[in-house]
Amino acid sequence: MSEVPSNLSYTSEHEWVTSVSAEGTVRIGITDHAQDALGDVVYVDLPAVGDSLTVSETFGEIESTKSVSDLFAPVNGEVVAVNEELEADPALVNSDPYAKGWLIEVKPENEADLANLLDAEAYKAEIA
Repeated sequence: MSEVPSNLSYTSEHEWVTSVSAEGTVRIGITDHAQDALGDVVYVDLPAVGDSLTVSETFGEIESTKSVSDLFAPVNGEVVAVNEELEADPALVNSDPYAKGWLIEVKPENEADLANLLDAEAYKAEIA
């Protein structure tokens, strides 16, 4: 069974979201379930700082030895940070999806977007 931390929010497309600052920025990554399904991640294509995200639209791609998958924005907002470590070591997404393998940080346009995300129990039900 995949690890699903209870302190995170989730999307049906297997992204996780967590609040990271008092200013309201959120960190986004892919779930343990998603990285396991992908297999060995070899490349991550992420947006640039300053890019805008639109809910449910793609913001990048993640490439594994098996396939290429789109990454979908869980919130509308502006990219404020990108995990530069993934350029040198994309396998961090596999080894530590909820910490060192994070993808981007975003300043949401509307914090109400966060209310539309799944909690851990709802996400577990989706992947069961």
